[in-house]
Amino acid sequence: MNFSQKPKEKNFTANRNEPEPRTNGMMSNIKFAAFARFAVYFFLLSNVQIFAQENHLASFSDPARLWGNGIERVIEEAYRQYFKTRIIGDRVMNVRIPFAMNNERDLLLESGWRIHGDGKGNPDMLWPIIDRILDSADFAEYINALSSGNEKVIIFDIKDRKWTVTAERFIIARIKAGSYTGLPHRPFVLTSGKGALESDVFNYLFCVGHVGIDCSGFVWQILAYIGRRGGIDLGKTLSQALGAPPGADPARYAGTSFYNSRNPQVISINDEIRNLRPADVLLFRDFDGTIVHSAIIQSIDWEGGVIRYLQCNSVAPPQERGVHEAFIHFNPANTAVSLKDPSLHWTKKRFGAFPGEEVPFIDDGERYRYRLNGGGRVIRIRALIPVTESLNINTR
Repeated sequence: MNFSQKPKEKNFTANRNEPEPRTNGMMSNIKFAAFARFAVYFFLLSNVQIFAQENHLASFSDPARLWGNGIERVIEEAYRQYFKTRIIGDRVMNVRIPFAMNNERDLLLESGWRIHGDGKGNPDMLWPIIDRILDSADFAEYINALSSGNEKVIIFDIKDRKWTVTAERFIIARIKAGSYTGLPHRPFVLTSGKGALESDVFNYLFCVGHVGIDCSGFVWQILAYIGRRGGIDLGKTLSQALGAPPGADPARYAGTSFYNSRNPQVISINDEIRNLRPADVLLFRDFDGTIVHSAIIQSIDWEGGVIRYLQCNSVAPPQERGVHEAFIHFNPANTAVSLKDPSLHWTKKRFGAFPGEEVPFIDDGERYRYRLNGGGRVIRIRALIPVTESLNINTR
């Protein structure tokens, strides 16, 4: 086609008072209408896909998908409140509420140290504190130090809530050789310089933030959540049994000593597997026979032979310190065995709270089987029995 020819140009410009052919306008309207229909269709299709994805994600994240609508689901709902996804140092992390207990590491200090909420806080109380800490300038500087690309040691000062860095080769070499140089109130942590891990977040929250929940506080909050789902205020119901003064928060008095007490609200359960139920509390002894740790059963798979229990401590694998799950494997054909039976396989290994620190017992099973003063035990809270039974009946 010769674009230098003028006839077509003349058709459009020779008489400017003449109206343009109507066919062009009609075609434009038809094209616009078609485009509009396509846009609307595309918009609706996109939103249907988005809604479908959101519904799929909601369905996937719904505890009922795995646990039904009974007591197991309620416990799982409570458990998931202790986790939050955040981006830290360009990494997506599943941050968990850490373990922390008043005066836990004050052996070499003249005065003790206290945790926010005394280690008995609930997620609604603790997450705003944790978020403020993770959004702080000091935490950002800490993450930068972990991302410098160079190997170094972070030295925490728990008492003064500070951290310092050293790249001294002698200290690094000693730690690598297994000669730990830290102290209970002054942990040393060797880092690669390749960025922060979940374990590094725990270290900061524990040592600098002084925030977390202890084992009995965690169990209490799960039990209290179960109560609320059944219309029971467990704090008010058990306030007197806990020995809480009028007006005081009952959670502050819910320690392992209460779970191990002779109070009528605490029912001792024969720990043969066939007797166990979700919401039962596992109690563990220390070397002196004192009950010092508690956990809660979330589910029992009678066909698969798996007990899932939840707990909060700092002697788990580094990336799981804080609130975490653990499992006991048993023979489904023989449920008349005690949790102390050596044939059971407890999956949770025990590690030092910080690399290099020693810890008694190799796993939770060895700790539960420790027989001084009878070994571990299982208890049930009487006030919650109607709630757990009602939740399970309503799902049948």
